[in-house]
Amino acid sequence: MVMAVSFERYGRLYYLDPGPHRPRVGDKVLVPTDDGPEVAECVWAPQFVTEEIGGLPLCDGIATPADLDRDEQNRQRRADARVIAKRLIRQHDLPMKVVGIDFVDRRADVDQLVIVYFSAPHRVDFRELVRDLARGLRARIELRQVGARDEARLQGGIGPCGRDLCCATFLKDFEPVSVRMAKDQDLPLNPLKISGACGRLMCCLKYEHPLYQEYNAKAPAVGTAVETPAGDGVVVGHNVPSDTVVVRLAASGRRCACSRADVCSPRQQYEASSTTTPDAVPVELPAPAVRREPEPEPAVVEPEAVAETTEERRQRKPRRRRRLNHEEGEPEQ
Repeated sequence: MVMAVSFERYGRLYYLDPGPHRPRVGDKVLVPTDDGPEVAECVWAPQFVTEEIGGLPLCDGIATPADLDRDEQNRQRRADARVIAKRLIRQHDLPMKVVGIDFVDRRADVDQLVIVYFSAPHRVDFRELVRDLARGLRARIELRQVGARDEARLQGGIGPCGRDLCCATFLKDFEPVSVRMAKDQDLPLNPLKISGACGRLMCCLKYEHPLYQEYNAKAPAVGTAVETPAGDGVVVGHNVPSDTVVVRLAASGRRCACSRADVCSPRQQYEASSTTTPDAVPVELPAPAVRREPEPEPAVVEPEAVAETTEERRQRKPRRRRRLNHEEGEPEQ
């Protein structure tokens, strides 16, 4: 069985093995982390899956009232730490932007740890800032600089498609994205059109690219004459998400969307292959007439010839044996 939890509302989903526990949607559960168990909300109730999934962390159980109180206090401490960090950054006049705050109080080596995630255009000397933060928060301080993509992941937001950012919901690893992927998907090479909230190329260009490659390898190119159920026409566009081809009909001049399977049927692919000629008209040839040949007369074999042939065959056998024995290295008898 598998269940899904989230630490933040509309945040990234984490999958767990429920074990003997059966929480319902909305219940608070304990999730094992590197810094100890943390409180998270159950988003998907435990359910069976078709495939066997191993290696998932085991749920530590339902959160108790003490765990909920501790989680609420940590949330308040993170909010206070963000306010203090922003104020001290303005005082030191540093080009830094606070992205996120993490408060740890269950690590064995430290009593309290405040991790400040920030973004900056270049390297920043924040040694004096760390001392002031440690004095103001009365805890150990760690400052970690993150990139533009990680900043968008931590802050979250809405993408150009109108949905939550992929990096803040389900995308785990960032893979390199190139402008060539945008060209293969017929997107305008305008940075404002193909950039995400982080200012980099949208991550969806990467994991949608194989779909466009497969479609372009099988669909007819623009300008190809095709046959459709509505009549003959010419391909003038593609629609990859719907798996259709836009065709301008030769008879009426209007455009229609046809399924790729209707335009690229197996018969049309066979006729367009190099082994056949589409322009050739098949001609049915009549079946050849069966011609009966006269049966040959049985040959008459004289008894003397048969006796002579048998005698010669008997004489050849000993010689053949002697030859084989000689080749094998055995002495002749």
